[in-house]
Amino acid sequence: MSANVLKVLTRLHNHGYAAYMVGGGVRDLLLGREPKDFDVATDATPDEVNSLFRNSRLIGRRFKIVHVHFGPEIIEVATFRAAAENGDGEVERSEDGMVLRDNVYGTLEEDAWRRDFSVNALYYNIADHSIVDYCGGWEDVQAGLLRMIGDPAERFREDPVRVLRAVRFAAKHGFRIERETEAPMRELGDLLNGVPPARLFEEVNKLFLSGAAVQSYELLRYYDVFRILFPITEEALQREEEGFPLLFLIRALENTDRRVNEGRPVTPAFLIAALLWEPVRQHVASARKAGENPGRALQVAAEQVVSGQVKHVAIPRRFSTAAREIWSLQDRFHQRAGKRPWKLMEHPRFRAAYDFLVLRAAAGEIDPEVSDWWTRFQDADEGERERMAAQQQGGGGNNRKKGRRRGGRRRKPKSDAGSEQSGGNGGE
Repeated sequence: MSANVLKVLTRLHNHGYAAYMVGGGVRDLLLGREPKDFDVATDATPDEVNSLFRNSRLIGRRFKIVHVHFGPEIIEVATFRAAAENGDGEVERSEDGMVLRDNVYGTLEEDAWRRDFSVNALYYNIADHSIVDYCGGWEDVQAGLLRMIGDPAERFREDPVRVLRAVRFAAKHGFRIERETEAPMRELGDLLNGVPPARLFEEVNKLFLSGAAVQSYELLRYYDVFRILFPITEEALQREEEGFPLLFLIRALENTDRRVNEGRPVTPAFLIAALLWEPVRQHVASARKAGENPGRALQVAAEQVVSGQVKHVAIPRRFSTAAREIWSLQDRFHQRAGKRPWKLMEHPRFRAAYDFLVLRAAAGEIDPEVSDWWTRFQDADEGERERMAAQQQGGGGNNRKKGRRRGGRRRKPKSDAGSEQSGGNGGE
């Protein structure tokens, strides 16, 4: 358990407030996993919590909460809430029944019953180190069962993102979704069209960057939800080439899962490039058949696909720009003569684009000889690189200027993070 969440719980308790760690942190600890973050529930109001911690700030529009900052770690503290119907607070719903605003404070028990899934409604009480369970979450954790609290259809209408959360918990933790909870998921998935695209981007990152991307993708398609998040990609994936299914996206998601589970960095930019590659590739192929310039065709395809996608799931510009650069470099990998390989390796997105190329070769999109060549080129010394580049010009010898020789010193490719999928992630 995080030392910082213990500090928050202890200070609240010492000042006479109820203090509980709640939700995913409790669930993950019971599953023997290290939680990614910790949430606290209390009977103190947001202003009272804020006054106790100098390193805190109030946030939120739908419901005010407090973020307590400890360097890079943030402990989220929320006041006990009641269901929207159980109080005199501010409640606002959409025509579809989605809760837009529900500032209704309540008791500990009311807070438990308004949570989404039983496994997320477990409370660790700092006062006596007990687990408080009103909704049968303890038994569901032991049984590996994901069960909605209350009427599933109504709860999904209140917040359609719960459909995505159900998929994520099932994929990441191996939970079996209860039959009654599962029943309305396909029918109500279209309500996600009413969720702000920026919020859906956050959920997409959680789905695909948590180490269970392949399973998340398969469940999203099983529940007919992927088409809502990525309609252009879904349409492109319906096609086959020469009777074979398109495998690139699965390969990319497998690679992402492997990196996450090995503790290596991943970036949303590489993920976006992979998720949108198929429609971009098909647009470019059609344009080339029509005789358009390949570079121009890629620019047009990228613009059309990204602009169409952001209507459904928002993509911050820093990630869409990086994805476009990964795409634009793919053709340059086929230009291996003269100075071009050295220039390409100096590009900031080279490493991410190279990893993308390797996945394309593994999926059968391109001749593996191309990716193999670049793998050898990176590992070769300067003399061997000169010979490899010369061979691409028909064995005509070394046409690189003498002044550009580096005396056999090996140059490593530039990359923002020095590893696969870096693509400019940095501290994003």
